[in-house]
Amino acid sequence: MYSFPDLLYSDVRIEDVSKSDIVVTLGRTDNMKEQRYSAAFIRVFDGERWYFSATTDLDSIQDELDRLASLAKKNRSIEEHGVVRKLQANKGSYLRFDGDSNVFKASLNEKYDILSSYFPHVEKSELVKFWRGQYIDQRVGKRFFSSKGANLEFDYQRVGFRLLFQMAKDEEQFMERYDLAGNELDSIKGLHEEVRKTVETSEDFIRNARPVVSGSYPVILSPEAAGVFAHESFGHKSEADFMIGDKTMMEEWKIGRRVGSEILSIVDDGNKPGVGNVIFDDEGTKAEETYLVREGLLSGRLHSAETAAALGEELTGNARAVNFEYEPIVRMTTTFVTPGELSFDELLSGIKEGVYVDSLNHGSGMSTFTLAPCRAYMIRNGKIAEPVKISVVTGSVFQTLNEIEGLTEEFKLLSFALGGCGKMEQYALPVGFGGPYVRVRSLSVH
Repeated sequence: MYSFPDLLYSDVRIEDVSKSDIVVTLGRTDNMKEQRYSAAFIRVFDGERWYFSATTDLDSIQDELDRLASLAKKNRSIEEHGVVRKLQANKGSYLRFDGDSNVFKASLNEKYDILSSYFPHVEKSELVKFWRGQYIDQRVGKRFFSSKGANLEFDYQRVGFRLLFQMAKDEEQFMERYDLAGNELDSIKGLHEEVRKTVETSEDFIRNARPVVSGSYPVILSPEAAGVFAHESFGHKSEADFMIGDKTMMEEWKIGRRVGSEILSIVDDGNKPGVGNVIFDDEGTKAEETYLVREGLLSGRLHSAETAAALGEELTGNARAVNFEYEPIVRMTTTFVTPGELSFDELLSGIKEGVYVDSLNHGSGMSTFTLAPCRAYMIRNGKIAEPVKISVVTGSVFQTLNEIEGLTEEFKLLSFALGGCGKMEQYALPVGFGGPYVRVRSLSVH
């Protein structure tokens, strides 16, 4: 399709984007719109540096290729360069959301009706003083061409909604949400029972929760909390661009080193359903199941072609860009703790006094991590007991990984409609996460 410059590597990523956004606050429609556009990201590599360009004028792509090539140095051995040799040259059409599953087969009014069907669950609660509902969707058809012969067509789609509500009782206030996303419109239909339970559970929480007594406790993390922990405290450390040129980190994260309990495995896989489902990355590399930790041993890293070449490792399909304006960098897709063999009751068994973290406001961490719970409960004599207000649950990443002592067979992968992962200037990239219920021997709770 394009005349790629001689003696250089180059590729073109074209994105055909369609998206919807509906926002309703206290019954008032604040936003209800669709947007469509096509754009391209073009890059040229001469073996020493990359040259980038982005455009919304698809007719100018060839001119942009030629312009970037004029800035680069011709390289007769470019095909033998380590980065170029790593890059795949996949071909074919892999469109999965181009027929009836295309979310844009439904009208904006149909999407509004799905969202608004959940409003009565928050409107009927006397404790809810403020609420907002938001629906979003996005379908991106991508075409990728390269001087190595890549000729690839694939797509990405996400659909989701969030109900955010604030409750007040006397001087107490409590903010909670129901947030869910998937790959097709049907994934967010018929969730009335789950939404109703979230509101009722929140009513009970604001009425009865008391501040936790600070201390060290055995802690059970829900799949949401376990997934956020894996993403924030370990997933980012597995992104190989953090290690380039850092001998200390390379030694600390040497493949084969024991980093956690022998029952612990952590995986990143762009093939899993949800908002992290990207079967090819933005370098045209096929997504792979990548074990970051296998039975407690460091077993893999996430790569772009550049980092895979630098470290002499295999591609994983994790070079992602938040949109057409940015170059692909190493990012997670769907990162999760693999399940174990216990039931939830067995996980609780033997805990005389502990804490169960059910949902989160946010989490962060690298060498140490912090989880800020939304809803949490005491565990007493092996049973879930009274709700407690907790500011933070914190600990050392490596110590916590080694103190994981139980995993349930029950397992969930989660996708949120809003938010996402931020890195450098690229925010917010949709990612999936999850895991089983996870028991940690001891964490600091405040």
